[in-house]
Amino acid sequence: MKIINRTKGIVAIGLVFMVLACDSYLDVNENPNNPQDAPISGLMINSTYESALNVYRIGDIVSNYVQYLASPNPASASDTMEPVSNNNTWFSLYNVMTDLTVLIDKAEEQGAGHYQGAAEVLMALNLGMTVDIFGDIPFSESFNFETVTPKYDADQELYGVVMNYLDIGISHLNGETTATMGSDDFIYQGDVAKWLAFANMLKARYMIHLKNTGSYSSEEVLASVDNGFQSGDDNAGVNFFEQSINPWAEVARDNADLLLGGWISEQFIQALDGTSYNTVDPRLPLMVGATDDGQYIGTENGAGRGDAPEQGARSTLIEGQYYTSVTSPILIATYSEQKFIEAEAAFATDKSRSYQAYLDGIVAHMNMLGVPQTDIDTYLAGPDVSMGESAFTLNDIFKEKWVALFLHPESWNDARRFDYQYENFTLPANLNPDLSGQFIRRLPYPDSETSRNGNNVPEVTLLDRIFWDTE
Repeated sequence: MKIINRTKGIVAIGLVFMVLACDSYLDVNENPNNPQDAPISGLMINSTYESALNVYRIGDIVSNYVQYLASPNPASASDTMEPVSNNNTWFSLYNVMTDLTVLIDKAEEQGAGHYQGAAEVLMALNLGMTVDIFGDIPFSESFNFETVTPKYDADQELYGVVMNYLDIGISHLNGETTATMGSDDFIYQGDVAKWLAFANMLKARYMIHLKNTGSYSSEEVLASVDNGFQSGDDNAGVNFFEQSINPWAEVARDNADLLLGGWISEQFIQALDGTSYNTVDPRLPLMVGATDDGQYIGTENGAGRGDAPEQGARSTLIEGQYYTSVTSPILIATYSEQKFIEAEAAFATDKSRSYQAYLDGIVAHMNMLGVPQTDIDTYLAGPDVSMGESAFTLNDIFKEKWVALFLHPESWNDARRFDYQYENFTLPANLNPDLSGQFIRRLPYPDSETSRNGNNVPEVTLLDRIFWDTE
């Protein structure tokens, strides 16, 4: 199949060059005025910052698949689910995991247990995100610098590695340390209690993916939830600043400058404007821009903008909103998401807890966006929202979680687990014919990897499922 090369800013040329660069990067320079041996503090700065950017990078890829965004151009590869080569994202994920490998080793040598624990949590995050979009990937042989053609490890086995990193990360965060994290930690500024909550939240996230497999335990998910986030104050994310703006703000700014991007899918608009559901969602004007006429009009995925002009007639991301302000955070994990995980995990065994967690998840997201309390109350009073415990279904959880995970890559994991069964959700126009009328299930391996490590790269199609995405 033809793979479209999608790189932004730099051309990622695969792990081999990353390894060579890392070897050079880690060599100790004999010149004391030009040190090249990275300290754990510098590695923590880069790893926290780049981990958040990896959340953005994957979110940017999959937001068209879950129909948050739509391309203004007809038959755009991002809309029509063509096999796009995401070299840059692959490179960025491995680059962070390489730094984290070094950070873990250095922290262990120095007895810096809190740095080591945080790095292990971040390794679980980046490894989990990579497996969730690509499936089998190189890992066990990727960071020892003994081969430039590492073998591929099975996705299901790597999930065990993810959970192990989270468990040992929690252990190290609970243990002693010779060095204290601070401003070099861009996520929590050294707050170990919040790191522990974050680790438990991630355990719940990755365990809920296993719901339709033999490895699932709702009790274990709920135990992790109990030890996870306690409020929106625990949200994990990285705040940006004037000199390094939030990348979604950059998308909105580029669109305003006619470098078109960030157009909103009609599916998302109609899910919130009272079309697909009876209740109008007050979050809509806080998440996307209106047309020049003050309306909210989406773009059909795959069809493009038609005869609409380049500006003013369709809803897009606009600067200055919660997700798109210059200094807005890139959210890695939120209390709202955790509440929806709790709702799903408790649904079969404690429906009362599930229903309350579902409502709490809605409120948590609305509070995060700054929705006025009167609007929250009105929304919750709608029969499509507060339908009562007896009428409450898993569909309600997935719908509200889809809204709350706006632009976040976790939404694609949910969409695949939910088999894309959102209300009025339809395939895009001009769909890639290789998909045979079905939604995409995975990303192809990047062409940089197939050209460099082709003998080890598994043969897959876009319909082949990640192990937890059961039929």
